[in-house]
Amino acid sequence: MYGLREKLIQEQKYLEELIMKAQNSLSIVPEGHLRISKDKNRVRYYHCVNDRFGTYIPKSNGQLAKQLAQKAYYMTVAKKAEKRLNQIKKIIKDYSDNEIEDVFTNLHKERQSLVTPIEPTWNQIVTKWYEEEYQGKGFQEGTAVILTEKGERVRSKSEKILADLFYKRNIPYQYEKPLYLQVYGTIYPDLTILSKRLGEEIYWEHEGVSDFMSCHKCDFASCH
Repeated sequence: MYGLREKLIQEQKYLEELIMKAQNSLSIVPEGHLRISKDKNRVRYYHCVNDRFGTYIPKSNGQLAKQLAQKAYYMTVAKKAEKRLNQIKKIIKDYSDNEIEDVFTNLHKERQSLVTPIEPTWNQIVTKWYEEEYQGKGFQEGTAVILTEKGERVRSKSEKILADLFYKRNIPYQYEKPLYLQVYGTIYPDLTILSKRLGEEIYWEHEGVSDFMSCHKCDFASCH
């Protein structure tokens, strides 16, 4: 699953922040724990330090009961978060997004020719994506010829800069690939990027000329 490692790392950071927050809160709470007793619908709170029964907490000191209850909550949260954090660290240490694909790609070329991968490899997906034919917008006669490093014609130097950047970073893209939208009809985003991490197409409109396209730009990290 592409992108799972990144999600695990994000979850690790979240849990670490959660544990730190709980531990900081635990550093200022009273010692001992809370015991709750209920008799004939009457609830009583007790502060237990060195014995199991504890000292009765009067209503006038209700803040102490709240602090002890909050303490128990933070301790449970920290314990649960630490357990999950240790599990995630173990997974991250031994996990790669490409491990299933690598079983095939690490085979000798002769053996690869005899094997059909259980799922298409990323290179196979990209190859098939590029093989999909489409008709982009034409160029008016007399328009300056600007070519990308991949050899395709674009309309502006800024588009060439972006296209060349994607090309150098091995990010699959197609120029002015038509996209049909029910509201807008057929539009031609400047660049359509195939994201390995997201497993879907991302549309980049350099000028952000419509509300739709301005909401579907991507950053370089999300394209991989």
